[in-house]
Order: sequence, then C-alpha cells, then structure tokens
Amino acid sequence: MKEPEPDTPAQLKARALRFLMRREHSRTELARKLAPYSPSPELLENLLQDLIQKKQLSDERYAEARAHSLSRKYGAARIRQDLKAHGVADALAERFSPRGDLEKARAILARKYRAPATTREENAKRARFLQSRGFSYDTIRSALVVNDEP
Repeated sequence: MKEPEPDTPAQLKARALRFLMRREHSRTELARKLAPYSPSPELLENLLQDLIQKKQLSDERYAEARAHSLSRKYGAARIRQDLKAHGVADALAERFSPRGDLEKARAILARKYRAPATTREENAKRARFLQSRGFSYDTIRSALVVNDEP
C-alpha cells in the first residue's frame, strides 16, 4: 500500500479539526490518526499542543464522553481499561469511571434475562456475563443474590 502524501501544516490542522468535529478524541488517538499525514513529528507535536491550548482537544472531555457512552453497557473496570487503551491518563480514567455499579449490573441483568436463574449453571453463566462486562466480584455476587430473590 502506498504511503499517503504528507500534508502541509494548514492541511494537517484542517484534518485534525475534521476528526474533532465528528467526535472527541484523546491526544494519543488523534496523534496516531494524524501521524501518517504529518511531514515531521515536531510539526505534529506543535499542532497537538496548539489544539490543547485552544481547548479544541481535551483528554478530559474525551474521557467524560467515552465513559458516558460506555456506562450503559459496561462496569467501571471495563471503562477504565478502555480509557487507558485510548491513551487517557490513569487519574482521568479513574475519575470518570462510573460509580453505582450494583444498580447498573442489576439493570443489565434485568434487560438480558427476564426470569430469575433457577440453577447454579444459569447463575454461573450470568456471573461470567457480568464479569465480561467489567463488574467486580462483589458487585456480581450482590447483583445475583438480589436478582434471584422473588
């Protein structure tokens, strides 16, 4: 595959702004997307710093938006892992990880499974499902105990 032609500084900035108009990006993510089009790493770094100074690029806004969009389906651990994978600092990932996992786990179980579990195997299946969604053992155990009661 042919390498893309490097952009001029103005073209690179326009490309960055187009990415940011579609949705929030983390600094790391935007740098990765723009790197093939940048004539030099220094130019890319300067552009990213300029966007941050003008508040057009913000890891904090990205973390908040991403955590909010993932919070309906996933637990805090999974959201933290996703934010870190996208280059968000540990402190920000921790700050925007949602609280109140127990209620969320119960709601997810209620949406997925209409009837309470009747066997140990069904209970284990539900526990694995919640674990894959990033919920802690204590949260899973509490959600399953409450969910099983009539």
